[in-house]
Amino acid sequence: MTATMNLPTRVKIIDVGPRDGLQNEKQPVPAAAKIELVHRLQDAGLKEIEVTSYVSPKWVPQMADNAEVMAGIQRQPGVRFSVLTPNLKGFEAALAGQPDEIVVFGAASEAFSQKNINCSIAESIERFAPVVEAARAQGIAVRGAMSCTVGCPYEGDIAPEKVAYLAGLMKGIGVQRVDVADTIGVGTPRKVRAAIEAALRHYGIDDISGHFHDTYGQALANTLAALELGVWNFQSSVAGLGGCPYAKGATGNVATEDVVFMLRGMGIDTGIDLDKLIDAGVFISQQLGREPNSRVSKAVRLKRAG
Repeated sequence: MTATMNLPTRVKIIDVGPRDGLQNEKQPVPAAAKIELVHRLQDAGLKEIEVTSYVSPKWVPQMADNAEVMAGIQRQPGVRFSVLTPNLKGFEAALAGQPDEIVVFGAASEAFSQKNINCSIAESIERFAPVVEAARAQGIAVRGAMSCTVGCPYEGDIAPEKVAYLAGLMKGIGVQRVDVADTIGVGTPRKVRAAIEAALRHYGIDDISGHFHDTYGQALANTLAALELGVWNFQSSVAGLGGCPYAKGATGNVATEDVVFMLRGMGIDTGIDLDKLIDAGVFISQQLGREPNSRVSKAVRLKRAG
């Protein structure tokens, strides 16, 4: 039982729904709906929101309205907005929106890196060095998303050494904190612990977040495994937005509603109003013409209706 003694008393959640959740949606979501989603997440008590990305609209048409979305948000004090910037051009475009943090990314799998961006892991991180330097010079925080930290659609299992290698490269270019992401959701608690322990060789516990996909229904178990190591930063997506592009029809990001319910039941403070969060998930799901991908949302709404 000793592990439970290390559980954090509070957890900070970064909702990645507006960016990671919506980016692969085929149907266009109007900028006004994205702005409304961010407002609803703020009102629900989220203190960190990943809003958009500054990638070529040719590659990710859903994010072509990035400037409009950032300009339209009425910010509440104490809320941190992050945006994904794949290169210097993207970073320079992002500056107008005054993000609090930029996100750069890399994979712990060489095959994934090659197939995704046609270069090695080391080359991919080196390309981000000028972006990180420019952001830090402007006083903007930098987070590094580490994908495929436990499994890869091409390589299979990923050794913890590869996670440590990637974390070391990110530390080397000045990335301040990292996400340990199970991109295809194949992780189970022991594997996730090993990946986090590998990241801990280069980053302190306060600078590591868990980003778990629920493709195989393991995300909450993996969240608990991370909590037991002392991790208190997590990423999730309202209404479970964001399917898994490498597993046909599979769910992707774990739903923020489900994570908040679990934490609340464990007596861990998130500062999030679950009812308002559920309503935010219903709002964006209606925009997409489907039900929220959250068991907690469904259960609470059935109870409300009863």
